[in-house]
Amino acid sequence: MLDFSQVKLLTLDCYGTLIDWERGIFSALRPVLAAHRKSTADSDVLALYGEFEAEVEAGDYRPYREVLQSVVRAFGRRLGFTPTRDEIQSLPDSISRWRPWPDTVAGLTRLATRYNLAIISNIDDELFAMTRESLPVNFENVTTAQQARCYKPGLEIFRLAMSKTTARPDQILHIGQSIYHDVLPAQSLGLATVWVNRPSPRAGIGAVKQAAGKPNLEVSDIATLAERAGC
Repeated sequence: MLDFSQVKLLTLDCYGTLIDWERGIFSALRPVLAAHRKSTADSDVLALYGEFEAEVEAGDYRPYREVLQSVVRAFGRRLGFTPTRDEIQSLPDSISRWRPWPDTVAGLTRLATRYNLAIISNIDDELFAMTRESLPVNFENVTTAQQARCYKPGLEIFRLAMSKTTARPDQILHIGQSIYHDVLPAQSLGLATVWVNRPSPRAGIGAVKQAAGKPNLEVSDIATLAERAGC
């Protein structure tokens, strides 16, 4: 049972949890695939995206902009086409246009009346700065993969975030759309977790990579989380 009365800090994943990143991914990749006459189901696009992204992030640290460029190149190799320079840039460039889910801003505003909020995100600082303008609430701190030189589910990004707060592990609740990237690593560090099970062509997967895990709480969106948290 999750006891919200003990929670002081909510750490939140951003892309997928607060931002509709699947729509953002499709906005960039569908035109590329269409230009090369590749017809691929949305669920398959996400599965390939998850495979390619995880492969790059598992190696030596590279900025997220480069990760996304590598993802586009990998689509070309797998599906048999050569993306142009502009197409390779289109995925990272699209992040500035990725929008919050309809419930995100109101839900965060409600949560901020009772809890401190922080971000833990697999992103570059300059890319998150573009998204930050769409999230008009105060964050105690923001921890990015660039700062930690580590991508979730690696633990160093979580440890860096935890070092920025005076809240104890038992006072932190981590919230994310991905079991693989968020729930499992946060739990391994003693944090309670919430899985935000957003609608997706790959329903029940939790972002783009499947993993088995049991969060302390599952909700469908941030508005529902605010209700459960008594905000």
